[in-house]
Amino acid sequence: MAKIIGGVTSSHIPAVGNAIDKGLQQEPYWKRFFDGYKPAAAWLEEHKPDVVIVVYNDHGLNFFLDKVPTFALGCADTYYHTDEGWALNPLAPFPGDAQFSWHMAEKLVAQEFDICTCQEMKVDHGFVNPLRALFGTHEKWPFKSIPLAVNTVQHPLPTAARCLKLGRALRKAIESYPEDMKVVILGTGGMSHQLQGERAGIIDVDFDLECMERIASDPEWMTQFTNGELIARAGSEGIETIMWLVMRGALQDNVKIIHKHYHAPISNTGAGVMVLENTFI
Repeated sequence: MAKIIGGVTSSHIPAVGNAIDKGLQQEPYWKRFFDGYKPAAAWLEEHKPDVVIVVYNDHGLNFFLDKVPTFALGCADTYYHTDEGWALNPLAPFPGDAQFSWHMAEKLVAQEFDICTCQEMKVDHGFVNPLRALFGTHEKWPFKSIPLAVNTVQHPLPTAARCLKLGRALRKAIESYPEDMKVVILGTGGMSHQLQGERAGIIDVDFDLECMERIASDPEWMTQFTNGELIARAGSEGIETIMWLVMRGALQDNVKIIHKHYHAPISNTGAGVMVLENTFI
């Protein structure tokens, strides 16, 4: 059967793609950020997942403010990257697995998650930049990937508790798939940041570090906060960290922390990357 071998978290900062394209990874501004991804990349290279499920939020490529599903799952065999205004060349198409996606959709609906199914999806920096930071850039991607979009843009937003429950339902859906494959869940977004208004530029390092620690060891901790409370602490875009809970819910209760790294500020954002491994003991 399909087996979830672990989960990875990553911020999905738009400027990361520009830095990669221009070869700025070892420039002083970017070095510590990109160096923090090296242990995560090494773990992924060692374990070579067959499928990466990318939990991210769409930034207007597929959904605009008039129609925004709370949760949307890609059910296609190919996903295309589209330029978002940085004048970057679109990347090679990302191979998907429609059969596996439809299986997950059916099993999620059976668990009362009314998932939106998308037979066509474009992917933006929220999906692409974490994959590039972790796997490099490829003309032919060496794994299949499946986008799972969470609404963190248009209120009302799902709660932290709902995202954690989605992850747990996702685990059951994946583990019921009969084909042998290694799956990694990539939770993207965050950490604390706000792009507009009087609090633009807010970063709460202490809260970010506690969120990372608690997501690994006690994910229920985050469910005590309302979305308003999370936004008050982490900023309007900092709410994206709830998507890490989808990843965490899909893992075992007890996980091994392989790597944890935090850097701030980078592009006015607190940026975290973490690798959690299922132990199967």
